[in-house]
Amino acid sequence: MTGAASASFTADDYRARMERAVRQAADAGLAGLLVAPGPDLVWLTGYTPTAATERLTLLVLAAGRDPVLVVPTLEAPDAERALGASALTLRDWTDGKDPYAATAALLDANGRFGISDNAWAMHLLGLQAALPGTSYASLTEALPMLRAVKDAAELELLAAAGAAADAAFEEIRQVAFAGRRETDVAADLAALLRRFGHSQVDFTIVASGPNGANPHHEIGDRVIERGDMVVLDFGGLKDGYGSDTSRTVHVGEPTDEERRVHGLVREAQEAGFLAVRPGVACQEVDRAARAVIADAGYGEYFIHRTGHGIGVTTHEPPYMIEGEERTLVPGMCFSVEPGVYLPGRFGVRIEDIVTVTEDGGRRLNNTEREMVIVD
Repeated sequence: MTGAASASFTADDYRARMERAVRQAADAGLAGLLVAPGPDLVWLTGYTPTAATERLTLLVLAAGRDPVLVVPTLEAPDAERALGASALTLRDWTDGKDPYAATAALLDANGRFGISDNAWAMHLLGLQAALPGTSYASLTEALPMLRAVKDAAELELLAAAGAAADAAFEEIRQVAFAGRRETDVAADLAALLRRFGHSQVDFTIVASGPNGANPHHEIGDRVIERGDMVVLDFGGLKDGYGSDTSRTVHVGEPTDEERRVHGLVREAQEAGFLAVRPGVACQEVDRAARAVIADAGYGEYFIHRTGHGIGVTTHEPPYMIEGEERTLVPGMCFSVEPGVYLPGRFGVRIEDIVTVTEDGGRRLNNTEREMVIVD
């Protein structure tokens, strides 16, 4: 089974990605990369196994060697249909054979390799037993920026996912909130995301009233009341690329304080967005948004980073957080999502996905950021 976004890319695209990965691995002092089923494998080859099982599937990338995908024989026909298949060599193994011995023959016996974070422990231990002289580093640790810079086709898919999430928000703001459970509104949101083209819904947070003070509130049976602030945070995958947006609505007329806090978060979100430009350190986006909230006396209530990257997963590097000194590069995509969370009372978060352009940033979410009143 191929990845959902594979129809947008060619074998040459996947070949270029694998070549880029090999170069970055060499620059990081690695002998190569070992990529198990998951988002990295989809991004590099367009291949998603029907199911990730105890049978070893592993992409081996190393300088001076053609890419090799080690697969179980019964999965080989599906692997051959992946759009990136012509850019690599398939090496299959049958039940009863030792897949680690077959893979070991492809590796430097004393090399250090990057290995994808979601590789099974049994597979890593099997490789270590076959090649005791090897060592390993997680791919996120060794090459955190591998997928961070998107090409034009990826940006187009991310923009389409963002537009679909925006369409879902425009619809959800028309439905009744008061008197319904959070789970009811969350189900509406999930259905809308699917209606507008999402194949996978990753999260639909509906945090009403005091629940809004928990940024990762698990939806429950609380009945939404008139007078509630409601944080909506939702997203998933459309054609293999992610959406993630947050808006905070109010059921009926808000108080002056609720308007003030919402306006403060909107101002902070704008400041974070305006800080986006090539060459700026990721932490500067966080600092710009956080300063607005801190200067207004609410700094202790902004309790998470300002943003995270997005691509074939909804959360990935780079992260907009204090201490992240990597600089922004055109093609990076990430959220800008400051918030204020007042325990026991309410919360506000406003989130857009932003991509770095040659001279600044571009929002991929464009729904209203002013307070929206719902029924």
